[in-house]
Amino acid sequence: MVRMLEKYRTEVAPALMEQAGTKNPMAVPCMEKIVVSMGVGAAVEEKKRLEMAAKDLARITGQKPMICRARKSVSNFKLRTGYEIGAKVTLRGARMYEFLDRLIHVAIPRMRDFRGLSPRSFDGRGNYSMGLVEQSVFPEIDAAAVEWSQGMNVTLVTTARNDRLGRDLLTGLGMPFRTDSSAGDGQKPDGQKPDEQKPDEQKPDEQKPDEQKPDEQKPDEQKPDEQKSDGQKSDEQKS
Repeated sequence: MVRMLEKYRTEVAPALMEQAGTKNPMAVPCMEKIVVSMGVGAAVEEKKRLEMAAKDLARITGQKPMICRARKSVSNFKLRTGYEIGAKVTLRGARMYEFLDRLIHVAIPRMRDFRGLSPRSFDGRGNYSMGLVEQSVFPEIDAAAVEWSQGMNVTLVTTARNDRLGRDLLTGLGMPFRTDSSAGDGQKPDGQKPDEQKPDEQKPDEQKPDEQKPDEQKPDEQKPDEQKSDGQKSDEQKS
């Protein structure tokens, strides 16, 4: 039996049943399928890139990929209906759990600057999608023999009714989701950095340009004890 499938049956499913308060194993979510796809837009001008991408995808998944064709014509991209622009593979059963095992324990830890998967990539129905920048994170691909770096999309389809159940399932299987404290962006929930200040806010000691302190005086004003008029000076001299 595949290791990941055995883990689901012996550890994950009983934990989900206890959490849901049910004794029916069919009431808890499980993995339905995994779809791995590659979009090769450069294949419009160079068909060899699609052939290489399909070979790499077959090595990674252990299954022959299906070639995807364009459904619409886009003149800006020199694309016409029927052009081969991608490849995809749908995995089910034991092969799906075997690929998930390699994805979690081998491919994801080899990603550059990895700080955890985003927990916001669920679609609202318990399905999760993620992207890989290059195919060389899988050990089946020889990095020295790769001519073009090709990314891929991985969609994990579950039977969960909502995102919370889907996340509990994938977390139990070992998906390394990023927590809020390890987001690493250093921002507050409203998008403001801790040390920054909004433009319309000022510190207590700062003063607006058009305001003056009480002790300061405008240039055109004079103090009461300063210069007197010429008439007052002449009256003082007579006396």
